[in-house]
Amino acid sequence: MSSNLLQRITYNPDICHGKPCIRGLRYPVELILELLSSGMTMDEILADYDDLEREDILASLQFAVRLSQVKSIYKIAS
Repeated sequence: MSSNLLQRITYNPDICHGKPCIRGLRYPVELILELLSSGMTMDEILADYDDLEREDILASLQFAVRLSQVKSIYKIAS
């Protein structure tokens, strides 16, 4: 199921400067994660954003999980 969910995350340099978005719409994954972290429920988000589906929110969470599974983080010299 997770691979199907991740197919909802798209990249397009012409949409939101190439940030990962939901299904080619102008909803960056970052926005969904910010809404959830602010305390909004999935139902509240879906009520506010008619274009979104429950699976889009789950895909955003799965995307965040994948990003957190990096093996190493290196500091870039400033």
